[in-house]
Amino acid sequence: MSDVVALPVDDLGTPVPVVGTPRRVVSLVPNLSEALWWWGRGTSLVGVTDWCTSPPDGFPHAVRVRGTKNPDVAAVVGLEPDLVVVNVDENRELDVRRLRGAGLAVWVTAARDPRGAARSLARLGEVVGAAAPARATADRLLTAVERDRPTGGGVLPRVAVPVWRDPWMAIGRDTVVGELLVELGFQLVPDAPRYPAVERDDLLEADLVLLPDEPWAFGEDDRRELLAASPRAAVRLFDGQLLTWWGPRTPALVSELAELRRHLVRRAARRARRDA
Repeated sequence: MSDVVALPVDDLGTPVPVVGTPRRVVSLVPNLSEALWWWGRGTSLVGVTDWCTSPPDGFPHAVRVRGTKNPDVAAVVGLEPDLVVVNVDENRELDVRRLRGAGLAVWVTAARDPRGAARSLARLGEVVGAAAPARATADRLLTAVERDRPTGGGVLPRVAVPVWRDPWMAIGRDTVVGELLVELGFQLVPDAPRYPAVERDDLLEADLVLLPDEPWAFGEDDRRELLAASPRAAVRLFDGQLLTWWGPRTPALVSELAELRRHLVRRAARRARRDA
């Protein structure tokens, strides 16, 4: 009886038919394209999306296969990849079915909190032949969260992070960013799962509103609009890639968010003393 080779299993528990280190990879996930480059596997990428823009000029030999939500499936198949990397939030299940139906090995990533992100990165690193650097990325992520998690009690500052407008939507619980904010000592506004719809004025109940420049390109006009509606709230433009591209960037994000939390706590203490 011949030995049966166990297939690697993706984040959803699906065995993926890839044997050995894939030499030709298509990534349909911008933050994971960046992670692969960080791990020294950028040259294996033969296809990426139009949104895979970091690092600049990092994928000079990769074919652009449109966006995350509308990939050119025929182009991906034509590249004859050994592995296609996707994400449950970024990519459509329909496209995953089409790619698998064409006989391609598709690796699905999924994460709903910082620990899930670390596990996902480590698992992906193993399948693409970058186990050591991927594990180092995962360890740095978890170490940063543990280092900057607040200790003791006290009032938790409220933060709102809209990601869309007209209608307004915000980051909620059960997402990597949302759960990271909670672990770092913030209360989410609104405190609801995933990406809840929200009224603009509800955002102004927060002590801090972060306006990322993606997926909606919030800018100075949006910041001024919110400040005019409620001068009490702190409204800050924020790097959307730093905020949502979990991976090698996340330790720097943790440090910045922790400093914002400390600033808000100090500001609240000054106000309390002034009002006493």
